[in-house]
Amino acid sequence: MRRRELLALLSAGAIAARRTRSVEAQITQPQGTPRRTRAILLGTAGGPTPKKGRAAPASVVLVDEVAYVVDCGNGVARQFVLAGLDLSRIRHVFITHHHSDHNADFGTLLLLAWAAGLKTPVDAWGPPPLEKMMALFFEISAPDIDVRIADEGRPPLVPLIHAHNVQAGGVVLKDERVTVRAAVVRHPMVPTAFAYRFDGPDRSIVFSGDTTRSDALIALARGADVLVHEVLFPDVYAEAAAANARSIARHILESHTPVEEVGRVAQEAGVKTLVLSHYVPDGNDDAERSWLPLARRHFRGDVVLGRDLLEI
Repeated sequence: MRRRELLALLSAGAIAARRTRSVEAQITQPQGTPRRTRAILLGTAGGPTPKKGRAAPASVVLVDEVAYVVDCGNGVARQFVLAGLDLSRIRHVFITHHHSDHNADFGTLLLLAWAAGLKTPVDAWGPPPLEKMMALFFEISAPDIDVRIADEGRPPLVPLIHAHNVQAGGVVLKDERVTVRAAVVRHPMVPTAFAYRFDGPDRSIVFSGDTTRSDALIALARGADVLVHEVLFPDVYAEAAAANARSIARHILESHTPVEEVGRVAQEAGVKTLVLSHYVPDGNDDAERSWLPLARRHFRGDVVLGRDLLEI
């Protein structure tokens, strides 16, 4: 390669990188006073198996530095620490639905937060049987919990954690910092799946959870500052689904929202910024290059390619 061609290539890469950073800067570096309501994507992969390039689904909303966790995929506690956050900040945990990539470390996150110094109450919210799941986790973890109380002088963990079964959409939580609303979304074969909206003192952030196109989600996200939405690249699964109506490919197509349709959802909801996350499939180079153009096809706002530890 000639020197001129190499310099042109490097220049083009630098321009692209600056454009990417400028879009992120619009989200992460507000003008004037610091934002009181922000979020960090802890994991942006989709599906139950571990991925090399992305962590399992999880996010955290920070309102005046108090942490509201959304979903608890495998490794969420480590991602929390990698984001530079103190596990003792956790005040509430929200589970969108009971698939293992969203709840595998639900109990473990709270146990590890306690081991890291958590001494204040935590409320957990999600579809049934969340209360039973919490009780069973405490039962199997009792030997570890009992030893740490006796040996390390920690306060009892069980009285600190309060799990709540969320039965329907509506206001889930309203405290001095934020109002959290839920909407029931459609995720086939899962009895109940929720999207959540966080209205803080200065911003509103919505998480779709796993869903097909949902009018309830559009209503929930109406006018929000940020919509974090799962995305599907359907072409990867089309051939397998056509060959076998009962295949996993068919289930994937029926359970998630194509990335182009996600742009329509964001446009109809009138959100300012769309953040893509929960990539299905993950690690497909052709699909990766296509996420943004497809999402932008029907959406006139800002579109951000979500990645692990990105602050919104």
